Amino acid sequence: MPRWLVVPASLFAITRAGVLLVAYVAAPLLHDQTVPPVYHLRGTENLFVDVFGSRWDTGFYVSIAEEGYKLEGVELPSVAFFPLLPLLMRGAMALGVDALVAGILISHLALLGASILFYRWAERGWGAKTAERALWYLLIFPTSLFGSAIYTESLFLLLAIGALERARGGHWLAAGVLGALSSLARLHGVVVGVMLVVAWWEERRRRPDRVPRKAVLAGLLAPGGLALFMTHLWLAFGNPLAFADAAAAWGRVPKPPLVTMREVFVTPPGGWLAALSAGAIHLDNWIDFLAVMAFLVLGCFLLAERRWSEGLYVVLGVSLSFSSGLLMSQRRYVWVLFPVFIVLARWGERPWFDRTLTAGSLLLLALFTALFANGFWVG
Repeated sequence: MPRWLVVPASLFAITRAGVLLVAYVAAPLLHDQTVPPVYHLRGTENLFVDVFGSRWDTGFYVSIAEEGYKLEGVELPSVAFFPLLPLLMRGAMALGVDALVAGILISHLALLGASILFYRWAERGWGAKTAERALWYLLIFPTSLFGSAIYTESLFLLLAIGALERARGGHWLAAGVLGALSSLARLHGVVVGVMLVVAWWEERRRRPDRVPRKAVLAGLLAPGGLALFMTHLWLAFGNPLAFADAAAAWGRVPKPPLVTMREVFVTPPGGWLAALSAGAIHLDNWIDFLAVMAFLVLGCFLLAERRWSEGLYVVLGVSLSFSSGLLMSQRRYVWVLFPVFIVLARWGERPWFDRTLTAGSLLLLALFTALFANGFWVG
């Protein structure tokens, strides 16, 4: 079997087995029953299906797949969630597959496909060793546990990586189609469109005779999925921006990134020292804030190296998430900004950096997985 298939499949299998093992061991230990009923969780006796198919946002995707979108008369409108994952789940359900099982299978298959495409793309640009190390870092990132759950992270990774990999290979129509599907999976698909347009410009500068002008349409196709979703919302609910309006139920109201950033530095009652000694500092906000800052810096490194398409994808992706008005879930959102793992892999040529990053990532991945398995919020 070719290396580009064996290496990513092996790393995928090793990391997913680790995540499943931690969930299996941790799930009976601390189970927290405080997940609000508005999350539509129905649970199941199968531990693995329960953990990765019945926690937090997974309930919305299952509800959409089984019952369709809801806007009126609900505390948290499901129209805030994009439709591609529920559509695929519904397709599997038509074949007799349970909704929870379908969602988990789709997420795992998408992550496997994303791993293969990521390795091929990275190997083409930076060589086999860097590609392998970068994929390892991607798959052990602390919030990569969501790649095993009924969330859109795996599916979006597959489409975003696939779009860039196809563009670099000169297959612009395929890149455009994947870009359009990415914006049907989540809002960040519009940033994939920017990445494809800039990738076209880069390739055109290098090989003007082999990259036609019309290939720029690949990037312009990317918002097409979002346009389809907005059209559906307009026809069904009379509001093409219902997904954005519904996000306000979670407190997501667009704000300048600097305004969101200031929330971290608001002095707690009694001062920082008193809050620290009392254990009253909101660590979740700090984790999300540090994730945003780290990825923003890594995106700037890519721009400094004139990797314009990859760098802009990271910087704009961070900015889009951070302008939502909430720090919540930023650590999960940044995981799909895959080019940063190339930067980390190159730094990982230094053994001390590789060991430190690997140990830290694995410890946090195990912690987040254990907490998630027990119903705690981790992103």
